[in-house]
Amino acid sequence: MKALREHLRVLRESLQRLLSTPGASLLSILVTGIALSLPVGGYVLLQSMQSLDARLGTTPQISLYLVSGTSAAAIEKLGEKLRGHDAIAAVEFVSRDAALKKLQESTGLADVTAGLAQNPLPDAYIVHPKTGEPAALEALRDALQGYPNVEHAQLDSAWLRKLEAMLDFGRLAVALLAAMLSLALVAITFNTIRLQILTRRQEIEVAKLIGATDAFIRRPFLYFGMLQGLLGGISAWLLVSGILFVLNASLGDLARLYASNFALQSLTLADSLALLVFSSYLGWLGAWFSVSQHLWQIEPR
Repeated sequence: MKALREHLRVLRESLQRLLSTPGASLLSILVTGIALSLPVGGYVLLQSMQSLDARLGTTPQISLYLVSGTSAAAIEKLGEKLRGHDAIAAVEFVSRDAALKKLQESTGLADVTAGLAQNPLPDAYIVHPKTGEPAALEALRDALQGYPNVEHAQLDSAWLRKLEAMLDFGRLAVALLAAMLSLALVAITFNTIRLQILTRRQEIEVAKLIGATDAFIRRPFLYFGMLQGLLGGISAWLLVSGILFVLNASLGDLARLYASNFALQSLTLADSLALLVFSSYLGWLGAWFSVSQHLWQIEPR
């Protein structure tokens, strides 16, 4: 209980010291918040893109074009075989006549196709796989290519690979940005604590003369750095939340034009707690490095 009271006392004194220089403290907190909001904003954007991808149901389809002249019995038999496949969620048959009609309606080439001597399109099955993983999709396509009466199996997964590549690139960019800004924030806290140590040099010397341990002397600086990092994390959360609110208000009008209710995701409770813990840790880490480097240089004279 005594140790807890001591920690609470140090925490209260650190907060008072932070409030004693409101201008400098506010500037440091804002710098921390802005720096943290950049990678956090990138993370939120990536999460929103992944959410949009899931809501659109963008699992690729495999088109099986059948050999010309395949009998109705053979087509039905192939359909039953496809529906019984473990990796296939649904199967849709598109006859050659239906495919031609759809082509005429969607492209406006009715006059051109009307002059054809015969329908050049084949019967086809549209296969909806259960998975969206590129490797599994390609393996399924290769397996279906060998089915009887299947002339060609087509999988248009180029867009999926592009999307995954973009998301991977985004994750890497956000991770690198977070790493660089984290180092910058540690350096800022390092310098702040260094200045505090220099201004309190005589106080530290007196404390050492009366037998204070390094842990006792170090504790206020660590709490100060952690508190500054925590407040910086709160400011980052407020900045990101405010920006998302403004963007979603504008994005709502655009989404309604496309009959959609898409909105950028807000930070979840777990994400918010992770941000506050991480920012507090960065402040503590910068303070620890600074105290470890400068405290041993101060000895009572």
